[in-house]
Formats: sequence, C-alpha cells, structure tokens
Amino acid sequence: MSAPEFPMARAAECPFDPPPQLRAKQEEGPLAKVRLWDGSTPWLVTRYAEQRALLADPRVSADITRPGYPSPAPITDAAPVSFILMDDPEHARLRRMVTAPFTIKRMAALRPAVQQLVDEQIDQLLAGPNPVDLVQAFALPVPSLVICELLGVPYADHDFFQDNSRIIIKRDALPEERAAAGGRLAAYLDELVGQKLARPADDLLSGLAWRVRDGELSRREAARMGVLLLIAGHETTANMIALGTLALLEHPDQLALLRDTDDPAVVASAVEELLRYLHITHNGRRRVALADIEIAGQVIRAGDGLIMANDIGNRDPSVFPDPDRLDLRREARHHVAFGFGVHQCLGQPLARMELQVVYSTLYRRVPSLRLAVDLDQVPFKHDGSVYGVHELLVTW
Repeated sequence: MSAPEFPMARAAECPFDPPPQLRAKQEEGPLAKVRLWDGSTPWLVTRYAEQRALLADPRVSADITRPGYPSPAPITDAAPVSFILMDDPEHARLRRMVTAPFTIKRMAALRPAVQQLVDEQIDQLLAGPNPVDLVQAFALPVPSLVICELLGVPYADHDFFQDNSRIIIKRDALPEERAAAGGRLAAYLDELVGQKLARPADDLLSGLAWRVRDGELSRREAARMGVLLLIAGHETTANMIALGTLALLEHPDQLALLRDTDDPAVVASAVEELLRYLHITHNGRRRVALADIEIAGQVIRAGDGLIMANDIGNRDPSVFPDPDRLDLRREARHHVAFGFGVHQCLGQPLARMELQVVYSTLYRRVPSLRLAVDLDQVPFKHDGSVYGVHELLVTW
C-alpha cells in the first residue's frame, strides 16, 4: 500500500485544530510513512514523546543539503541556507553570534518599551476607523516595529520586507519566485550591514557588522542571518496575535480570564496554552537520520527523512488531557511550539514577552472587542507555512 500524502490543510469544521488526517495518524501510532511532493516517503512523527526524543537525538540532522532531507518544496541553488538548517559545530558557531540580544534578561529590560509601543498602537487603533482589520492595524505593526528596533532596520521599509516575506512562506509560490524574494531581502540586508560597517549603532545588525569586520563572519552570512531574524521576528508573532485574538473571541470564558487578571503568572500561563493550542508553523520540523534509530517499535534507517508534526504533537492526549480544548489554566509550557533540543527557536523569549504584553493589554483596554463578521467569513491562511488569518475585521 502506498504512503498517504502529508496533510497540511486545516480542518474545515474547526479552524484552530490540526487536519483530521493527522489526528487519525496519531491514533494509529507515533510513526507512519507519508508521501511528499517529490515522491519521497519520510517518516511522519505524530506523538509528543517521539518528537522530543528525535529532536534531541544527535543521530538526527537538520542539514537541508543532506540526501533524504524531506524538503517541503524544491531547493534551488539561489536559495540562502540559514544556520537553523545546519548542524553543529557550524550551527552553534553562528547561533552564538545572535543569542545575547534574545536572553530572558534582555527581554525583561525591553518589556517597558514594548508596553509603550503596544499602548501607542492601541491608541491609534481606537482613534481610527471602526470596524478595522486588526491584522493591518495592530497585529502586524507591533512585532514589525519591535524587530526593526532590535535589528536596526528602518520601519519605513516595512511594506518591502513584509511583501517579500509573504512570498517566501507562501506554500504554492514557485521556487523561482521564492528565490527572487529571498534574493531581494538578502541584498537589502547586505546593504544595511554595509551601512552598519560605516556607521555602527546599538543594534543587532551592527553587532553582526563588527563580526564581519573582525573576520568571524562573511558579509553574505551576516545578511542571511539578518533575513532569518527579520522574517521570523515579525511573521510568526503577528500571526499569533491575530489568530490568538480570534481564538479568544470564540472562547469568551477564556477571554474573560485573561482580560480580568492582573497576575503576570496567569498571563504567562495563558500565552503558553495559546502557543500549544494554535501552533502556527505547519510544515513540521524536518530532519534526516544519520544512522539507524530504533524507536517506538520501528527502525528508522540512515538517510530516512523525518517530519515532526508539532501541531498534532501539541494535541497528544497522553501529555495534554482533553487536548482540543482551549484551557488557559492548563500547565502547557512543555509544549513543542518552539521545537526542542539544540535547534529550538532562538527568539522564543522575545515572542513570549511580546505576546504577554499584547494579550494582557489589548483586551483590557478594549473590553468590548468582538468580531465584525461571522467566523465563516474570516479568510484563513491555508496557503502558507505559517498559519493565521489574512484579515480580521473587529469592532468594539
């Protein structure tokens, strides 16, 4: 019997749940073969314990250039390879260069500035049209402004980098379109690195420019790292803000818990549950086995591809009871929304802090916030590797 295709479309009956095909695969067992666009048949890993074990296993590689890597789309020579798609020691060498700005201590110091920015954006929201698209009026500007400040990227260029970012993460974009968008962003970041070499400032790109000057990085590597941080720093958080707001509006009892609390611990716990419940990256975390691995009664052979379906891993009932229920009181910090092991998301302290500020402020300041359209009129992002909504019309 041939392997089924790897399902990535959302379930029609509930836009917050993983596809029913993934639920069926999880119920059958923790590992199953699936078929990709190129005819390859990697292992789909559906359960939480096996996902964490494999993500932490040194016999598993994140290197996209290795034979057997289950790429979600054709790889072109022009496409830049990010350090998150490399193995140690090169992955560790490059990652260390951008770790310091994202520490929990740095995020705590940045929180008052993010709080001020969020309040200013809400002021503008309330002074503007009603109804309004929350994506364009709030969810997208907030993380874009924050990452621009951290990196040293002019926010005035946001239309340019947001448009090109959307092409890169669009699932049905042609390889040449994706490569062209990546090339435009790489050229843009290369120019900024050049400016920082001439006139350094107190930002992350200037730090990378200093490493270029000292010979630790090539200018091309610095530009590629800038592209990764710029895209990841605004796309994922923007989608979490909008999709999280929609999920809360559809669960008014849970929204009330978050809106009416002033306890930071309650807010932090709510953010973790929303990250678990929504988990917006839907290509799965992809790896390739470097050696034979015995796990869950199966033998993964060297060269076999692996897809960790983290959205369904976060709905594993053996770890999260009643997993399809949004429960902001749940202890969910051990979710795999940010991955696991040495490649787990570098920017997770920033994402957590931004979401805590947004979720603790928006609904308190706009307590009557509600959808301006029916749920079935909300356009969901079924066409991208980052899930969310194209538009969210709200009123108050």
